[in-house]
Amino acid sequence: MGSIDRYIFRTTLASFALVLVSLTGVIWITQALRGIDLMTSQGQTIITFLGITSLVIPALVLVIAPIALMIAISHTLNKLATDSEIIVMNAAGFSPYRLFRPFFFATCVVATLVIFIAAFLAPDGLRRIKQWDAEITADVLTNILQPGRFAQLDQNLTIRIRERQPGGVLGGIFVDDRRDPKERVTIIADHGTVLKNESGSYLVLEDGNLERFEAGKRDPALVAFARYAFDMSKFSNRGRDVALGIRERYLWELVSPSDDDPIVKQLSGQFYAELHDRFLSPVYPFAFAVLTFAFLGTPRTTRQSRNFSIGGSIFAVFGLRMAGFALSVMTVKTPSMALVQYLMLFGAIGVGLWMIIGGIVVEPPAALMEAINRSNARLARLFGRPATA
Repeated sequence: MGSIDRYIFRTTLASFALVLVSLTGVIWITQALRGIDLMTSQGQTIITFLGITSLVIPALVLVIAPIALMIAISHTLNKLATDSEIIVMNAAGFSPYRLFRPFFFATCVVATLVIFIAAFLAPDGLRRIKQWDAEITADVLTNILQPGRFAQLDQNLTIRIRERQPGGVLGGIFVDDRRDPKERVTIIADHGTVLKNESGSYLVLEDGNLERFEAGKRDPALVAFARYAFDMSKFSNRGRDVALGIRERYLWELVSPSDDDPIVKQLSGQFYAELHDRFLSPVYPFAFAVLTFAFLGTPRTTRQSRNFSIGGSIFAVFGLRMAGFALSVMTVKTPSMALVQYLMLFGAIGVGLWMIIGGIVVEPPAALMEAINRSNARLARLFGRPATA
């Protein structure tokens, strides 16, 4: 690249990095606030909270990166136009197609980043979230049972402890078990301990009372016990397998899935749609870059407004992205929609390149500008103050 190319290349990538970090940070905060109960209700530390919520960032970048590139290219072109650099380059012999070259190189960098994220980084982060969540749930006896808090371990199972004493002793234990629709069991014990063996994990309660309310009976059955074992194996099984969803699969696992994979058999349409979404993810940066440059890259005088072209580029890019989302959803039921998505993206790139090579300047129609001017004149007459003598 020449000096001009390097200047545009650096400016574009610097703007892209700034926009990407800003947008990702804002969206990550909104996503992280949804998981704030990880610390409040499950007793996790701030490090665990930040670690788990940060793993979703690659999946966010996968969607945000093409949009950040579009904003970066718009900013760079607007900067070049404001300083009249595009006009000078054009007068020096730079055609719009030649001027697009450094933007193409910057787009290749972004597309390479998107390929790496789509193939490995995003699914790896999502599967780590699922595995980490499974470990937190598995370690429920240590982490979730916090003194003074009611912990809902299941839909109809609530446990509370008053304090943790030395030697792993839990003081003041309350258990409310309504998982069986035919009866409700309430247990209050003075203290207890956690017992883990080959059979499973148990909460051994000592010196307490058990009340059993059976359906159809008026009075409960009350039992006083000196020692009672409450089965907690369901909530502390560290060895259980974590079932990976479609989005947690690496790209090569989507390309050649196992024949006996139950998810492939049950959700074959979603599997197919996700595979083509991964293939198309690096194409979106090229489509956005070409369309943005086609609207904003042609030389203009300082008297020519760029507002219409900026609005047109935003409409084209976001319309293309929304259509891509819609076609991806339709691909689940109709696999042929994936072909339509390919044709749409490459057709948009083709139209954009045709506009760049032809040097087509996107301007509002003359009739529209005349109508706007007449409307502005009427408003000025209506709200304008009369001149004072």
